[in-house]
Amino acid sequence: MPQPEQQTLPPTPQLTPEQLAELREQDRKQKQTMAAIIAGVVIFLALLILAIYGLMLPSTPTDKIRDVFIIVVALESLVIGVALVVLIIQLASLVNLLQNEVRPILNATNETVNTLRGTVEFLGEEVIEPVMKLSGYLAGLNRMLELMGIKKK
Repeated sequence: MPQPEQQTLPPTPQLTPEQLAELREQDRKQKQTMAAIIAGVVIFLALLILAIYGLMLPSTPTDKIRDVFIIVVALESLVIGVALVVLIIQLASLVNLLQNEVRPILNATNETVNTLRGTVEFLGEEVIEPVMKLSGYLAGLNRMLELMGIKKK
């Protein structure tokens, strides 16, 4: 009865102590980042609940708070507007870069490829075809001489 073949797993690469330390450091940083994100979300939720509770109290001056939030939203709109202007300027510079620098490079590359294509066609017609024909004729002559017994195989 034949024995079943045992499948061997490929050997796992051995990590150097430096690589192990780096992996541990990355894992530690990832855990710290995750803990910071969770803590931030918990603090935000606690502040949100506290703000809602504070606004529900009858003695809270909600009209003043509303005015402050309107000012904050106006300032935020101003910042977003400035960011959009910067984004449009960056987009314009990217378009300028593409038109004035990348397009000429692509055109030059295309011209080079076309020149190379023509060179390959020329070499194929003028050099390789005659050499192939000559090689065929010489092989035929060689075989004919072998069949006639003039030349050994």
